[in-house]
Amino acid sequence: MAISDENSKPITKAIPEPTLRRLPIYYQYLKKTLAEKQSGYISCTRIGSELNILPIQVRKDLEITQASGKPKLGYNVKELISSIEDFLGWNNVTDAYLIGVGNLGAALMGYQGFREYGLNIIAAFDEDDAKVGKEIHGITIFHVAKLPDMIRRMGIKIGILTVPGYCAQELADLMVEAGIHAIWNFSPVKIIVPEGIIVQHENLASSLVVLSKKLAMSVRAERQ
Repeated sequence: MAISDENSKPITKAIPEPTLRRLPIYYQYLKKTLAEKQSGYISCTRIGSELNILPIQVRKDLEITQASGKPKLGYNVKELISSIEDFLGWNNVTDAYLIGVGNLGAALMGYQGFREYGLNIIAAFDEDDAKVGKEIHGITIFHVAKLPDMIRRMGIKIGILTVPGYCAQELADLMVEAGIHAIWNFSPVKIIVPEGIIVQHENLASSLVVLSKKLAMSVRAERQ
């Protein structure tokens, strides 16, 4: 929510990242609840109990979306879903380009769930001539040399990077220079971008290490 100071300059309150990560969890739960027609209204207590989150935290998270509940009834499920969609921008599909059509890139191109979250991969790019011109899940693959011009012409702001580490930074620089504002990085290295460019790193290897470590600790605790 934007507020104004005495000089009428807008100030935007930062949204805590944990809240942003919980909102999709609420969303999926509410969609399931709506599909099962369990109730027209739902309380923070019930949401918190089902998702193992403190009800007061649920209330604070939902307040950010400007959703409004009714005393003793809670939130209208349909209206709450709509509030979360509006807040996260999921009711407006955002076009994106994917760079790197390997196994991971191809799998992401085929994931239909992205549309539910407002992401629409409209084209993919690769340097392999054997892939150029083909379609995967209805998405055409172009040569990476065409990427800068197509970013500028189409006004694309989101790039999904699914390339090996050795070329990730070079392609990130190329995207930023052409006008990309946000990069979802699945490459195994952290990329460096100018201030103001948004990057979300998804290091699958690091996640696997964390999972393996937790599993080893759990097994060790059971043995003891």
